[in-house]
Amino acid sequence: MLRVVLFSLALAFAVKICAQEAKNQRLRKVSISQGTGTIKGVVKFEGNPLKPRIIRMSQDKNCEAAHKGKPIVSEEFVLNKNGTLKWVLVYVKSDVKGNFEPPSKPVVLDQLGCIYHPRVLGIMVGQPIEIRNSDPLFHNVHFVSRNNGTFNFSQPRKGLKSVRVFRKPELPGTAYFKCDVHPWMRAWIGIFDHPFFAVTGDDGSFTISGLPEGTYEIEAWHEKLGTKSANVIVKPGETVTINFVFKR
Repeated sequence: MLRVVLFSLALAFAVKICAQEAKNQRLRKVSISQGTGTIKGVVKFEGNPLKPRIIRMSQDKNCEAAHKGKPIVSEEFVLNKNGTLKWVLVYVKSDVKGNFEPPSKPVVLDQLGCIYHPRVLGIMVGQPIEIRNSDPLFHNVHFVSRNNGTFNFSQPRKGLKSVRVFRKPELPGTAYFKCDVHPWMRAWIGIFDHPFFAVTGDDGSFTISGLPEGTYEIEAWHEKLGTKSANVIVKPGETVTINFVFKR
């Protein structure tokens, strides 16, 4: 009798595992065959740039020492040499048909020189984010959001890593990281249920690939300048170019 019970339990467990694997395979197939359309462009700036804000780190001499006395400018507004903007999160705002499996590879948010790196990032729901302390000093990781709650923990020494996962989508502007020990530290995050987003870098460009055919609203978000949006029609195998212009 015991053998029958054990066999039944083992069989039920095996069936459950097979069902979960089949579900994962379906998700992977959807994710792999998501589409062949591409959106690319640049984010430009016109007008009077924001005045650079110097970060005062005098309250923590270790932070000052990390920069060897050099003035540190906040990355809240970075105007590139070619007249474009860095740290703009560009994303598909409208719904995208399909289920998309989040990557298992974590997004990394580091603390180095008493600054969060990167300043702006995007992540998928269910994708891990690894928060690191690369400074030989105490940091406090304080996450604030509208849809994903809050958490607050310390990383008192160099080399510590913590992993978190977000469960709900959240457009940029309401979710961010700060440090209660060093109030100038800030990093913004957008949380999406699809992989169609990108952050501009030193040349202000972005590329969003693998989009299914359809009509989409694309939005560009900047922490100081707000949002700009555009509607695009994406066709299989084609590349659509759109440029955003923020003015002040």
